[in-house]
Amino acid sequence: MSLTSQVRLLPWAGPEGNPCYLSSDGGGFISRLADNMEATQLGLAGEVMEEAQRVLVGRAWTSGELQLLAVQLTEALANVHRIAVSRGARLPLNADEDRDALDDEGDVM
Repeated sequence: MSLTSQVRLLPWAGPEGNPCYLSSDGGGFISRLADNMEATQLGLAGEVMEEAQRVLVGRAWTSGELQLLAVQLTEALANVHRIAVSRGARLPLNADEDRDALDDEGDVM
């Protein structure tokens, strides 16, 4: 089994900006905290998207307002990307992929 299928990429970074991972069955406090944070991040991303849509069809905006929106969109996109990577890594493999993974590790079937 690969490292990414054994651990969960958490939706926050460590003190030095490095990714944080959790090894668990998915039912503990940290897993629930990560689930809640992901839901919050996805909700905020939706709000920023709505704001961007208003900006793009609304009045003339200052360069400062557009810069702030660009920063918020970048942060939201980074959070959504991290969530997608984390959830994708936790998807179950189909039977053929399981067999290929075992073959790659040199295990006899």
